[in-house]
Amino acid sequence: MNAAGFSRGRTFAQVTRPGPNGARYTKCILPRMTTPIPTRFSDEEVSTIDRLVADGVGANRSDVIRRAIDFFDDALHRARVGEMIAASYRTQPQSADDDAAAMANAVAITEAEEW
Repeated sequence: MNAAGFSRGRTFAQVTRPGPNGARYTKCILPRMTTPIPTRFSDEEVSTIDRLVADGVGANRSDVIRRAIDFFDDALHRARVGEMIAASYRTQPQSADDDAAAMANAVAITEAEEW
């Protein structure tokens, strides 16, 4: 899980090299291989990215942009899930019976608790 609270699979490039006694060893050297994507930002956007770096959101500009993508992806996923939940309630709305069952369960759980 990263500092923004998102979990992303990060793999590492491995390099095998000879050690001092001739034995070979494998060393992880880089977080996953990346693909550069040329992007242009306005001066205002660059200032915002630099402020986020200064605030500790990311270690550098690239890190801030990666975290922003993770955040945006997570927000869209949550919005989709929320819409699915809302759609299910629209197709099958709660009834008074559902409310009564929920209240009965809440009372039973509360009474079962050792206060």
